[in-house]
Amino acid sequence: MKFRPCIDLRQGKVVQIIGGTLKDTDTQRPVTNFETEKSPSQYAKMYQSDKLTGGHVISLGPGNTASALAALAAYPGGLQIGGGITPANAENFLNAGASHVIVTSYVFSDGKIDQTKLDTLVRAVGKENLVLDLSCRQRDGKFWIVTDRWQQFTDVAVNRETITTLAASCDEFLVHGVDVEGMMQGIQTELVELLGKYAPIPVTYAGGANRFSDLETVKRLGQNRVDLTIGSALDIFGGGISYREVVGWHQTNS
Repeated sequence: MKFRPCIDLRQGKVVQIIGGTLKDTDTQRPVTNFETEKSPSQYAKMYQSDKLTGGHVISLGPGNTASALAALAAYPGGLQIGGGITPANAENFLNAGASHVIVTSYVFSDGKIDQTKLDTLVRAVGKENLVLDLSCRQRDGKFWIVTDRWQQFTDVAVNRETITTLAASCDEFLVHGVDVEGMMQGIQTELVELLGKYAPIPVTYAGGANRFSDLETVKRLGQNRVDLTIGSALDIFGGGISYREVVGWHQTNS
């Protein structure tokens, strides 16, 4: 198990938000936990110095391209990029230094997996460079993949069948527990257990972490097969968990 770092971008700045409050327009601004003038490239260089790989840069809406490219250039091959990725722009980000592109909405149409679009994406970037984002919300006792700023439920549940099927088309999964994303009220233990039980490829869970011991909890519940991203709760994003202690744990356990 590894700790995976993150760089979330909104209007070109590094932020941490409550994910479920992000909309397509600025008429309803998302709830922001943290914003800084520190550049994305500074965070990227810090992650590189600490030998943290497989972190993700996520573009939360428009106005982030320059900042995202700066982060990728600062740590070539060390970061993944997500947010508005399509076959038309994916290669540009890979050429700019991203190790993988992260995709959700593009591969879904009318609430279902669009296999034709997924196949097109795989041909464009290669399975080895693709991360599928299965971020989900809970409803009626199941976890359902959500798209469009995490506001639209699909008809696709995160379960053994879905995970197994999609694993054939990508290198990794990224899964935000959207109901707790950014809230620092605890991880979704059922989701972590599900991912640890069924994911046949590397998978990263993000959402709700609020204490250092969550690293050990995810390691146990995920059967040492689920990596963890901690965002708002880290002191580098204004939270109370020591980033340095997390890096030390990672170096000992990964």
